[in-house]
Amino acid sequence: MSLNFNTEQITNNLITWTREWFEKNGKGCNAVIGISGGKDSTVAAAICVEALGKERVIGVLMPNGEQKDIADSLRVVKHLGIRSVTCNIAPAVEAVTNSIRYSGNITISDQTCINLPPRIRMATLYAVSQSMNGRVINTCNLSENICGFSTLYGDHAGDVSLFDQLTVTEIKKIGHHLGLPADLVDKVPSDGLIGKSDEEMYGFTYETLDHYIRTGECADETVKGKIRERYEKGRFKLNLIQFPHYEPGLLDIFP
Repeated sequence: MSLNFNTEQITNNLITWTREWFEKNGKGCNAVIGISGGKDSTVAAAICVEALGKERVIGVLMPNGEQKDIADSLRVVKHLGIRSVTCNIAPAVEAVTNSIRYSGNITISDQTCINLPPRIRMATLYAVSQSMNGRVINTCNLSENICGFSTLYGDHAGDVSLFDQLTVTEIKKIGHHLGLPADLVDKVPSDGLIGKSDEEMYGFTYETLDHYIRTGECADETVKGKIRERYEKGRFKLNLIQFPHYEPGLLDIFP
């Protein structure tokens, strides 16, 4: 995909692809999406509504105790007219943390405390999905994936990824094209974990990152180095499960 991004065409293709994926991988199933109130989950839910109808989309709100911007999540659900369920994950996070802490054998790292909530959220999504005849929608995007900015088996998981090959800039264009609330589409992305915006964590903007992804051009060599460093450090997340290949291969038997 180049900088000549045809928003209408890509949006229509994404809607058609999503509809066809469900026909092959979950005919009649519901799309289950964690609704954070940010652009990715908002646009993903809107795509699923267009592809499947609002009656087949279920939004799951998962605050960890108090979520300051929970009103944004509720707005998404109301705007799209989809069913929703709210599950506060705080008791589960506390239970797992205390169970490990009081085992006497493990000192919980800060990074563990940061990554545990998104992993519990994904377990919650699958619990809802399995109970509601669903398929879990992954909402990570290409920009985040390039920077390794996701939690393995947390937000990085799911049954299907709609935005794996789309940048933040492109997803925002799709959101505006679909007529979604502009303040939600343009909402400053944050990790939702330690209270900092993505760009504060990166040390560069999504505009710079996305331009580099699509063109290979970055005027600032220092920023280019930061991007490459993040990519090399987190690239192991892009291929989750490695396995040896033998002959005959699986695809030889089931083409």
